[in-house]
Amino acid sequence: MDLKRMGNQTVVFANPPVILSSYSVVGPKEGQGPLGKTFSKVWKDQLNGEKSWEFAESKMLREALEGAIAQVNVPSGHIDFMLAGDLLNQMISSNFAARQLALPFIGIYGACSTMALGMALGSMLIDGGFARYVLVGVSSHHDTAERQFRAPTEHGTQRAMSAQWTVTGAGSVLLGQTGVGPRITSATLGRVVDYAESNVNNMGSAMAPAVADTILNHLHDLHRHPADYDLIASGDLGAVGLALAGEVLKQSGRDMGTGFTDCGVMIFDANQDVHAGASGCGCSAVVFAGNIMQRIKAGELKRVLLVGSGALHSSTSALQGESIPGIGHAVVIEA
Repeated sequence: MDLKRMGNQTVVFANPPVILSSYSVVGPKEGQGPLGKTFSKVWKDQLNGEKSWEFAESKMLREALEGAIAQVNVPSGHIDFMLAGDLLNQMISSNFAARQLALPFIGIYGACSTMALGMALGSMLIDGGFARYVLVGVSSHHDTAERQFRAPTEHGTQRAMSAQWTVTGAGSVLLGQTGVGPRITSATLGRVVDYAESNVNNMGSAMAPAVADTILNHLHDLHRHPADYDLIASGDLGAVGLALAGEVLKQSGRDMGTGFTDCGVMIFDANQDVHAGASGCGCSAVVFAGNIMQRIKAGELKRVLLVGSGALHSSTSALQGESIPGIGHAVVIEA
């Protein structure tokens, strides 16, 4: 059997899956940001009629998944797998959304890298001949994440300047064997990298080495350079992590140029009081499903490298004094 593996960590798809549709749902703060008009749906408040933030997040994810299906003429019964994940314990947002959609379900967890991981795994299923259509979606919610990882927002806890604001948002894509749309041509699955950062208020620094490692391996595996991409967007390093990743890459001989940015920097602006930028599973998901997909369809972007970044810690590991392992997963999307 001919392996589709290239180099250390990259797979190249012989039959690149098509992104048939994308859909994004965000909260009010995200809708007020510079990318507000690129999202499919903006909620008026954080609860949207639900009795808790957790119920609201699962509803938001379900809306994103159903929105992606509704955009194309594909009966839900033809969708072979649904891949979804979130930040909450036991992935309750995804589990309960899957309960409503009643599709064959694979729950995945890569922290904030889950969208890129889902797109990579979904592409493998289609390229490998195991599926015709795969639905991928992820979510995060500012208030559910604060309650689980730090302190409920009602406490009014002072946030560090290096801290990032968890995006309230859900993004989804529907992948198919054939059809019209940009294609996912390759994926680079990352390694867990840990440089002993333990400050949960500085996750950008914890994730930056892993993102740099994935980018370096991706470029090496495919014999490419940063200039070969119109856009290289990391998942949610924020301003602190983006600067650190850029410095690590530069010291490794890769000057990323002006095409290297971060979804956590793009989604909010300076006057929104988010300190170092955005984070959360929903961050890269809604930026990709909205802004980046629109730019690809408009012909502005021909080849994009999306590098999801994840901080693989939990509230328990943080309280036990553990460091924060980082991960980066990358997918190449080509018009």
